[in-house]
Amino acid sequence: MSKEKTKGQQLVEELFYEAPLAVDSAEDVFEKANAFCEGYKTFLDEGKTEREATAFAQKMLEDAGYQVFVPGTVYKPGDKIYTINREKCVVAATIGTKSMNEGMHLNISHIDAPRLDLKPNPLYESANLSLLQTHYYGGIRKYQWPTVPLSLHGVVFKKNGEKVTINIGEKPGDPVFCITDLLPHLGAEQNTRKLNEGIKGEELNILVGSLPYEDPEVKDRVKLLTMKLLNDMYGITERDFNRAEIEAVPAQKACDVGFDRGLVGAYGQDDRVDAYPALLAEIETKAPAFTTVCVLTDKEEIGSDGTTGLQSMYVFHFMQQLCAAHGADSIACFKASKCMSADVTAAYDPTFASAFEPQNSTYAGKGVAIAKYTGSRGKGGASDAGAEVVNYFTRLMDDAGVIWQTGEMGRIDLGGGGTVAKYVAAHDIDTLDIGVPVLSMHSPFELVSKVDVYMAYKAFKAFNEATE
Repeated sequence: MSKEKTKGQQLVEELFYEAPLAVDSAEDVFEKANAFCEGYKTFLDEGKTEREATAFAQKMLEDAGYQVFVPGTVYKPGDKIYTINREKCVVAATIGTKSMNEGMHLNISHIDAPRLDLKPNPLYESANLSLLQTHYYGGIRKYQWPTVPLSLHGVVFKKNGEKVTINIGEKPGDPVFCITDLLPHLGAEQNTRKLNEGIKGEELNILVGSLPYEDPEVKDRVKLLTMKLLNDMYGITERDFNRAEIEAVPAQKACDVGFDRGLVGAYGQDDRVDAYPALLAEIETKAPAFTTVCVLTDKEEIGSDGTTGLQSMYVFHFMQQLCAAHGADSIACFKASKCMSADVTAAYDPTFASAFEPQNSTYAGKGVAIAKYTGSRGKGGASDAGAEVVNYFTRLMDDAGVIWQTGEMGRIDLGGGGTVAKYVAAHDIDTLDIGVPVLSMHSPFELVSKVDVYMAYKAFKAFNEATE
């Protein structure tokens, strides 16, 4: 016979709160999440760079019936349109039934990820090896990148203007590439370095060849053979590196992690883990009240600068052009709009528990995560969403059965991070950061909970379908 609860126990149930495990929210939630993540893993494998993710997303949109956006066109409710910015960003929209003066609903994520870019003059020979010099992009921990199999992706423009696409190291039978590290037997001096100098930026050189060209009368024979093979494959010369964008990324495919297969392990999940659910939610939106806008942007990892970053006007020009064609005031539209800045948070890691404040951390498996503010230390660089904005989104998710949690990046004085939220908020658009918690963020192999990915999709879909 169960013991009757005391008054204090009843008060605890009524007044206290602890975020539940998302998998407990429904009997079939993991089954649905597992199925959803099969498409997500394909997206990760096919979109390892911002250009590839854009091309993959564009095909998904076209297959779903989206038409290329034409400025000045009057669209009717339910019409689906998209535009591509410089082959690195996607803007997709479904026209709503409400006037655009009542605002739009934006889901914005980014599809660039920390990586190694080749320098403008990267190829050299040393000790009968040919190597490529790199310049790291975004906040990497440099010591994590040596001894990891790498693939090369990007584009090269030849002297005649012809564009050549590079993708080698991903297909079965392809060679891969690697950054070497010092053997422990000779590592005494290296061991005395600080962790952030264990591998230095100028030591992130990728080994790409070891065999010499057959003519013993020429110098740099290994470099020459490497260049000849590149010329045979792509028709390029060494000078063409100056007109190239080539990225080195891990060659590892996305895979399940754990005996229970509850996690996805892959490169580039910050922030493609939010981009894919946001894109799928947009595609599945049929007759929204508010015009929905899904943005997959570039350059977030280095400050959102440049023509493809969210500090440029390309997204807001798209909105202004839509408003103009439909007789709406873009200023009124922006002020009435709402945005989910769909970016990741740091998942609590018990191995490094001292970096976190447990009561205000987000956890893998407890649903999509809200960050009221990001930034660093004293909220530097944060948009700091108001209580009204948080109330709107949390009530929306509660009504849709979305399991969500809130938290901060980690202990206040350790550092922090930013998102695109402040660049959207600068246009007078109410914005809230919401995304999937990530373990080993910015590493060559990040981890996320499948159920959290599915809850992010449910959150974005509920936002698209909102009627107020």
